[in-house]
Amino acid sequence: MADAALQTQNSQSPATTEATHAGALVSPAVDIFESDKVITLLADMPGVPAENLEIDLNEGVLTITGRSVSNESPKESEVLREFRPATYQRKFTLSQTVDQAKIEARLQDGVLRLELPKVEKAQPRKIAIKTN
Repeated sequence: MADAALQTQNSQSPATTEATHAGALVSPAVDIFESDKVITLLADMPGVPAENLEIDLNEGVLTITGRSVSNESPKESEVLREFRPATYQRKFTLSQTVDQAKIEARLQDGVLRLELPKVEKAQPRKIAIKTN
């Protein structure tokens, strides 16, 4: 089950993380889905371009960090601002059932999609019954 294979860590705790950039530190909303072969993680990261996104894996902890950017041009003046640039961060502890060497990431339309394949031995399989 995904809960055992992927444990979340609250990144908003001051003991866990401190921001190194101006703006808010935000824990992005995440959806996690599981099949027999892969765990899929979807993280909402609006306004974060790929060049401002970092995904680190260190000692079984997967850390996602992204900085959103402001989209106004120098010729524009602010009238109303409801979305401010922020740093998104979330951490997950991976179990041994995740094949860490085969993790893939895609960023599209403000949604980060991580594919976490399971190692072969963690995948369910049917055992053939032999008869004599």
